[in-house]
Amino acid sequence: MKFLSAIMLSVALPTLACAQTADGGPSDRAKEMAQEFLIVDGHIDAPSTIANGGADIAAGEKTIDFDYERAKAGGLDAPFMSIYVAADFEEKGGAKARADILIGLMEGVAAQHPDKFEIAYTTKDVRRIAAAGKIALPLGMENGSPVEGDLKTLKHFYDRGIRYITLAHSKSNHISDSSYDENEKWDGLSPFGFQVVRAMNDLGMMVDVSHITDAALLDVLEITRAPVMASHSSLRHFTPGFHRNLPDDLVKKIGENGGVVMINFGSSFLTEAANNYRKPYTELRDAHEADLGREMTDAEAQAHFGAYVQKNPYPFAALEDVLNHIDRTVELAGIDHVGIGSDYDGVGPSLPVGLKDASTFPVLIQGLMDRGYDEAAIEKILGGNAMRVWENVEKARRKRKF
Repeated sequence: MKFLSAIMLSVALPTLACAQTADGGPSDRAKEMAQEFLIVDGHIDAPSTIANGGADIAAGEKTIDFDYERAKAGGLDAPFMSIYVAADFEEKGGAKARADILIGLMEGVAAQHPDKFEIAYTTKDVRRIAAAGKIALPLGMENGSPVEGDLKTLKHFYDRGIRYITLAHSKSNHISDSSYDENEKWDGLSPFGFQVVRAMNDLGMMVDVSHITDAALLDVLEITRAPVMASHSSLRHFTPGFHRNLPDDLVKKIGENGGVVMINFGSSFLTEAANNYRKPYTELRDAHEADLGREMTDAEAQAHFGAYVQKNPYPFAALEDVLNHIDRTVELAGIDHVGIGSDYDGVGPSLPVGLKDASTFPVLIQGLMDRGYDEAAIEKILGGNAMRVWENVEKARRKRKF
């Protein structure tokens, strides 16, 4: 988990069984489409579950949302593995080393299970690996801190298989301001950040605009000569004031750029009720710590929050909420500019009822069918749009010295 609040949620929130459609589950055609169409997920945090929790995504042991069997059951072909480097590495150092360790870990998983997984470096790799019945594992880096101010390091990560970089994470870094950080020291991209975007275009590496500020996203769109992606972002329209999500005008601009908005499944990304859930608790927590005369320990905080959840059940989002975000993205940017960025293994148990793990894509497909999307449109949403963006970024490569 990336934040203490996510850890607390994992302790406090009940595990719910996956919801079924009114007739008992997705239709046979929805299940068939999940297996027929290429499904690309822009962001899954499996590397962190392996590194931090000892998960075995091949055997399904200690996994949370994603493993081989559930991916195969859901028809998931190409989950981008998030090489997540926490924001505090920017100051304490070791960001590059941490990223290299996680990349090596995923290389090891693929080497140990060549019948199940293979690292994907190109769109052709994805199609070949999926056609062979295996799970393709393209790599995306969440947080640009590992670049460490050197474009040669950016090239190093491209050579190691990184095919997108989320420019910042929970704090502003040397590349970009973060939507989670009130300290917007660059008012968008840093001077070096502009160099990074141009160099990523030259390498054929996708620029991921999730997590960054609106001003930084505008900077990216101004200088990029290739389509961008938002690997795991939803729409601010449904969560007013939540700057991590995208505003309508920038969703439109991403569409005009030829990019793709990949919808995050976390409940707090989907509904205002879930997004605001912790706000009333904050006052109770502060009052309790005032009575104690000190901050609670992690164990005390988990127990205290757990008691709060028992009295105030968490308002899980539903399939309908995910579909609402997809519908609005289509309305704003067009059917060619929306995709899936579940954030499985990154948002804890706050996932919507019905979409709790990687086996549930047929449920999403059924929902899209029920909303009136035809099969050509569904194929685009599931993976066609993401693949087109990646292919166009590959085509935009230029030779340059690093």
